[in-house]
Amino acid sequence: MTTGRGADQTLAAGGPARHIPVLRDAALAALAVAPGKIYLDGTFGAGGYTRAILATPDTRVLAIDRDPNAIRDGQALVQEMQGRLTLVETRFGELAQAAAAHGFTPLDGAVFDIGVSSMQLDEAERGFSFRTDGPLDMRMEQSGRSAADLVNEADEETLADILYHYGEERLSRKIARAIVHDRVAKPFTSTKPLADLIGRLVPHKPQDIHPATRTFQALRIAVNDELGELVRGLAAAEQCLKPGGRLVVVTFHSLEDRIVKQFFAARSGRGAAKSRPLPGEPAVAPPTFRCDNALFGKQPIIADEQETARNPRARSAKLRVGERTDAPALGIDAGLNALAGLPQRTVRRR
Repeated sequence: MTTGRGADQTLAAGGPARHIPVLRDAALAALAVAPGKIYLDGTFGAGGYTRAILATPDTRVLAIDRDPNAIRDGQALVQEMQGRLTLVETRFGELAQAAAAHGFTPLDGAVFDIGVSSMQLDEAERGFSFRTDGPLDMRMEQSGRSAADLVNEADEETLADILYHYGEERLSRKIARAIVHDRVAKPFTSTKPLADLIGRLVPHKPQDIHPATRTFQALRIAVNDELGELVRGLAAAEQCLKPGGRLVVVTFHSLEDRIVKQFFAARSGRGAAKSRPLPGEPAVAPPTFRCDNALFGKQPIIADEQETARNPRARSAKLRVGERTDAPALGIDAGLNALAGLPQRTVRRR
């Protein structure tokens, strides 16, 4: 998951967009950036949030990204900041180890900007976009199993589940059936043939998003285990933040936002039983985050009209924030893991 990402659905898989940090000012305000503090940018990308944080004197930033291209391209900024920026190639779920190894614990704040970056979309050879034909890849780390491997090897039921749950594609079974049928004669190795196949199957109007957008989103999420990494990253940030430290997360589609919303709800004690546990029942853990309206105002925070006019990607962005309490971190439990998994099929898809 790299920064800048984010994006309105019309651009999420198929359209070009210049890198513009979404909700930058709102994120900085939510972080309460102050001189001399240390922060984590969990999705470095082109360095938009990192630069904004480092504009405050004497701040230091640990920035991480799983994409080696982002790490390579960020070295000039590392040199420019003269020791105030540490840039590490790693995943969300491993941020606690990175923070400890580089002396960035406890943190005063952490910011995540979830999704795919405009830089990745603009590089046809990465295979994230169907705007131009390229290898069916989608691997953020440029290693491991690719989208082509998934499309050509997964069975029909698995493909249908991925498209339905990660892409919210109503015609997931129909698309999966067609993929499995057509790949026998010729495996899918590039983006255009797959996008063309979906375009023939999914009814759409010229003003609609490209019919392949939801499928490409689903494949990208599955290939990179994006929801699993988000869950692990939230738990790792909980572990690394000091009392009073802020966790800010910007999401761009409902699957991500649902995970963040439910994480903060669970960690802030909303919905938890207020009465004393009965004998034999486990005690309710004290809240690890404060997310109340009195502290932050109504959530989620969304872009105003000026920002959406300036940056169309901001239209679907939602920012949520929590402030760490002094309660011990809870780690990853079954409830958190369930947020990132594929739910059981509950409807019969066409």
